[in-house]
Amino acid sequence: MNVVNDTCCSWINDLDRRSNIKNLDKDKSCDWLIVGAGYTGLSAARKLSELHPNKKIIIVDAQLAGEGASGRNSGYLVDTTLNDGFTSNKELSNYKKKTDIYKLGIDVVKKFIKEHQVDCEWNDSGKYFASSNEKDRKILENFSKTLLKLNFEHNILEKDELGKRLGTNFYKLALYTKGGILLHPGKLVRAMVDTLSGNVELLENTQLNEWSKNSDTIICKFNNHKIITKNIIFCTNGFLKSLGIKNNYNFPLTLTASMTRSLTDTEFKSIGEPKEWGVLPVRPMGATIRMTKDKRILIRNTAEVHSPFKMSKSDLDKRSFNQKLGIKKRFPSLSDNIIESSWSGIVSRTRNSSQIFDKIDNNVFVAGCYNGSGIGVGTLFGEQIAIKASNENSDEIEIIESRSKPTWLPPQPFLNIGVKTRLAYERFKSRSDI
Repeated sequence: MNVVNDTCCSWINDLDRRSNIKNLDKDKSCDWLIVGAGYTGLSAARKLSELHPNKKIIIVDAQLAGEGASGRNSGYLVDTTLNDGFTSNKELSNYKKKTDIYKLGIDVVKKFIKEHQVDCEWNDSGKYFASSNEKDRKILENFSKTLLKLNFEHNILEKDELGKRLGTNFYKLALYTKGGILLHPGKLVRAMVDTLSGNVELLENTQLNEWSKNSDTIICKFNNHKIITKNIIFCTNGFLKSLGIKNNYNFPLTLTASMTRSLTDTEFKSIGEPKEWGVLPVRPMGATIRMTKDKRILIRNTAEVHSPFKMSKSDLDKRSFNQKLGIKKRFPSLSDNIIESSWSGIVSRTRNSSQIFDKIDNNVFVAGCYNGSGIGVGTLFGEQIAIKASNENSDEIEIIESRSKPTWLPPQPFLNIGVKTRLAYERFKSRSDI
């Protein structure tokens, strides 16, 4: 089944259309094949080209490069994620390993931006974990204790101060962390496409249908042609499972988001002219909300088990309606027809929120499953899986491989039943913040 994305993502539509698009039009061979041209695959290609300047590298994507989940996310480069209930030193140690990986991710993105002078609207404004439910105070207080132990600068804010900062009185409390970054994900990933080296061939709208390994040769079949390669790196994230990669350790979720047009000067003044900000929910199924640099409001308030290959317009419209309700709850003075675009995207999850970073066979490698932290961690893992696949090591790889490994998932249909049940439960618990 071919991947079919809607064409309504505001981040992507902010960009100039590309004209240099090539697809697979004949059989090819290469030294390295990378499957997936998002943050991870593009980062892997960039590092491989540095390590092997005389080798032939091909990167393929079933869609246009960077226009899958990478260009469709909410644009948070995170330093921390909210985890409740750290009751032992072991749990604290595991969380520190997570945040060490987040820091490495921020550093590798920052290095890329500096090296290539990328304008992706980088804003180190931090982020808010906010809730409209006073009962969530205990969660934030426990999280604060964890952050204090790890020396993360943060503070808990009450409703009045939040209202001044965010331009909405919807939230009752929030925990603010200073280290998070907001950026334009489409501009960042487009820069990664535009700066690929000369020994990297990018093939788009080229979907891998089947792959097999015969001794040290890997044969990859596409719609009409094939690529024979010596080494392969899978960087397809939400589509790993459809390719039979780490089947029992990951599953895809479909998320939908909407973005408003830019607020008029009058509308912006009516909500207090806040600076750019980003809110993440305290509970897993609450809404992610952003006020962008150009005065647009983004909302993401759905996550579900859905076909990762296509969402129909009618299905997308239903979700867009829910997002309009979410915006009106927070900004009742704004007009009803303020949403300009809505879109879907695919993320990959593991049972214990760990990432996949593995050699799965001789010359076969995989990186993915970022559980909502794909900009930084995806870029980091792409670079480091290229190093690992080249039989080299790094301090970063040692840190990555010290993390908890993804845990086993039950087979279908039990997996989908379990995931849907859990999502329904979390949706009920988060109902006031959707």
